[in-house]
Amino acid sequence: MTADVAVIGAGIVGAASAYRLAQAGLDTVVVEAQAAPASGSTGRSAAGVRVQFGDPLNVDLSWESIQEYRDFEALHGRPSGYDPLGYLFLVPRAAAPAHLRALELQQGYGAPVTELDPSAAQRLVPFAIDPETTFTTTFGAADGVVDPHAITMAYLDLARGLGARLLLSAPVTAAAFDGAAWRLTTPQGGVTAAQVVCAAGAWSGEVAALAGLDVPVVPVLRSVYATAPLPARHRYPLTVDLASGVYLRSEGPRVIMGRSNREQPPGFHEGVDFADLDRVLGLALERFPWLAATRLDRRASWWGYYEVTPDENPVLGRMPAVAPGATAWLNACGFSGHGVQQAARVGRLVAEEAALGRVRTLDIDPFRYERFLAAAGPGPRRESHIV
Repeated sequence: MTADVAVIGAGIVGAASAYRLAQAGLDTVVVEAQAAPASGSTGRSAAGVRVQFGDPLNVDLSWESIQEYRDFEALHGRPSGYDPLGYLFLVPRAAAPAHLRALELQQGYGAPVTELDPSAAQRLVPFAIDPETTFTTTFGAADGVVDPHAITMAYLDLARGLGARLLLSAPVTAAAFDGAAWRLTTPQGGVTAAQVVCAAGAWSGEVAALAGLDVPVVPVLRSVYATAPLPARHRYPLTVDLASGVYLRSEGPRVIMGRSNREQPPGFHEGVDFADLDRVLGLALERFPWLAATRLDRRASWWGYYEVTPDENPVLGRMPAVAPGATAWLNACGFSGHGVQQAARVGRLVAEEAALGRVRTLDIDPFRYERFLAAAGPGPRRESHIV
C-alpha cells in the first residue's frame, strides 16, 4: 500500500490529522495498532477541554480546538458531545500572581475566563475556603467536556469520505527510510509513504525508535476514581485544587476525581492505581469534605496513559535532519494529558506542515523537536498549568 502520508495512530490527534491531510488533497492512510480507533489514551481520558494554560501556544491550540468542538455539528454534521461544564481553578496565594497573568493571556485570545472570589465560586461547587490555599479562583465558562470517541470516529469518517484509508490491528513493527519514502511494516501488510505523522500517543517514543529516532515521549499511568451515584442532582465543573493537585467533576450522577502521581515511574503499567487512592482521597477530603458522605465505586473507575515529554508540552512538526528520512517524519505527540483538548487545531497544523513543508499560520517552534537539542537555544519551557 502506498500513500502520500501515513498517520500512525487512530486516536483523536491522528484522526483529526488524517481528516485535514485528506482535505488538503494528500493521499492518506491511518495505521492503528488496536482493533478499534480511540482505544488508547483518547478513549480513557477524563474528556476535559480547557483554555486555561500558562503558555500562549497551549492557549492557542486549546482555544481554537474548543471552538471547533463547540461548533462541530454545524461544521461537520456530527455531534461532539461538547458540554461547557466549565473548569474552576482554586488558586493558592503563592501561585496567584502568575496564575492571574495567565488569565490575562487567555482573555487576550477572547476566551471567557474570569476571576471569581472564592465565596462566589462556592455556588459552582462546595469546597473548604482557606485564605492561603484558596486565595482566589478562575473559571473558564467555555471549558468543559467532550465525547472523545464521537469526535475521533467523526474525523475518521470524514477522512474516509475524502479517500483516506484505515488499517486496524496493524501495529508498526519496523520502519525504514529507503532514500525516497518511509516503509512501514505491519501485520496487515507494508505501507510506503513519502511522509509519516507519528500520532501514536503513549507509544510514540517506541514507534519513533523503530525509525532510529529519539523522541522523548514516555507513558505514565493515570487513574480516574469514580464515586457511586449521588442522591442529589449536581453539575460540578472540573475543579482543580492547585494546592494539592486533586481535581474532580460531575460525570452524570457520579463524581470522578484524580491526581497526577508524580512518583509514578514511566512505563506501561496497567490497572487503576488503588495503592495511591488513600492519598488522593485524603487530599480531596481536605478540600471537598462532602465527599465523606459518598462511596467509591471501584468498578466505575478507570485508568489510561499520559504521553509525557520532559517539559510536559507536545512535540509538533517535522524532525530536523538528525537521521536518514528524519525530515519526512512529522511529530504530533507528547501532549502530556492535553491531546483531546488540542487535537482539532493540531490536525490543521499537521496538514499545513505536510502540504506546505512548514506551518505558516502559527509559530510552533517552541514545541518543535529542536528544543531538546542543547545547542539549539534556551531549551524547553515548561507548562505551568498541569493537571
